[in-house]
Amino acid sequence: MSRLVYVLNGPNLNLLGKRQPHIYGHETLADVEADCRRVGQELGLEIRFHQSNREYEIIDWIHEARETAGGIVINPAAFTHTSVAILDALNAFEFPVIEVHISNVHKREAFRHHSYVSLRADGVIAGLGTQGYTLALQRIAKLINDKKA
Repeated sequence: MSRLVYVLNGPNLNLLGKRQPHIYGHETLADVEADCRRVGQELGLEIRFHQSNREYEIIDWIHEARETAGGIVINPAAFTHTSVAILDALNAFEFPVIEVHISNVHKREAFRHHSYVSLRADGVIAGLGTQGYTLALQRIAKLINDKKA
């Protein structure tokens, strides 16, 4: 199994650190990427890190990952609650998927409690801030390692 992991980020995460820091914290997306690359290197993972405000780009990256990756970490942001298309793309991906949310979506507005992505995800991390990304990478590394054993 490939040790390449795609870390995909949905809409408005490019504003991380600037948008509602009382909810999402002060770390920027560049900080998250640096943390993912550092932890990925420690775990022997290659990281492809992407963010888009466009649903079709996220879907295209998932399709690309089907051919090359051993796992996906995805924070679909607002697409979590709306995108059957992202769910369908993830359903065509045969390796581990971990869904990440910086905030605890279950303590927020009722519409945020439903996730289409969770129907496919092998695990969900919510409310642990940006640390959720590195925890997701640790889990994917374990799943990849277990598969090789």
